[in-house]
Amino acid sequence: MTSSADDRQMKLRYAGSCRLCGVDLPARAEAIYEPSTKTVRCVDCSTATDEPVDSGIPGASARREFERRHVSREARVRSRHPRIGGFLLAATDDPQSTRAWNTGALGEERLGQRLNELSCETVRVLHDRRIPGSRANIDHLAVTPTGIYVIDAKRYRERPSLRVEGGILRPRTEKLMVGSRDRTKLVDAALRQVDVVRDLVGGDVPITGVLCFIEADWPLIGGAFTIRGVDVLWPKRLYPRLKAAGAHAAEIPDLHRLLASGLPQA
Repeated sequence: MTSSADDRQMKLRYAGSCRLCGVDLPARAEAIYEPSTKTVRCVDCSTATDEPVDSGIPGASARREFERRHVSREARVRSRHPRIGGFLLAATDDPQSTRAWNTGALGEERLGQRLNELSCETVRVLHDRRIPGSRANIDHLAVTPTGIYVIDAKRYRERPSLRVEGGILRPRTEKLMVGSRDRTKLVDAALRQVDVVRDLVGGDVPITGVLCFIEADWPLIGGAFTIRGVDVLWPKRLYPRLKAAGAHAAEIPDLHRLLASGLPQA
């Protein structure tokens, strides 16, 4: 919720907490009282409520890492082979570990561009957010009337599928397969990202993990599935869900700002 003309700054008679950032506010602290919600927010959050949120640049950190590795390799080859370094660079590619960063950046950039096109008052997005205390990042976040979507962009050409094993005499297990390879670790990572967002915003709003495969070999009919609560799909299957009506439209501005503050740009 943005600032209202009815809001007023005052010294608190009783201790409370900011409804936006959750910071404790002792009695007699300066704060903003909101009659419409009968809650308070701290002065710092009040100052920030009218400032635009920087949604970030899709794939920015992956692009920087690719360029760093690419430039480092070029300098190393030219230093070791002053005479033929240019020829060696022209005749050989970057190692796969470096190309993977470029692949990931391209996937995030393409999906992020389309998410930006969908962005409006009821679909607010964030890109390339750093998880505090970790080297990991979240590719995209979409705050919508139906909840928050934690979106991990993946650029694989093989077909994703769900493999179910066990279920009668041994425990049922679900695996994410991409082509013939077990990629279940992608699901584990998506669930960790969902937990980070849930810890930040609380448990009242639905939070959905999404693995969005950009260029996969999807079948003409069906194909999308859910594994351990994480949706596995492609971009055109995702977009209508983000635009759907829901019960959390009024919370979108506050949630968007809270996520932007708690998960800085990578």
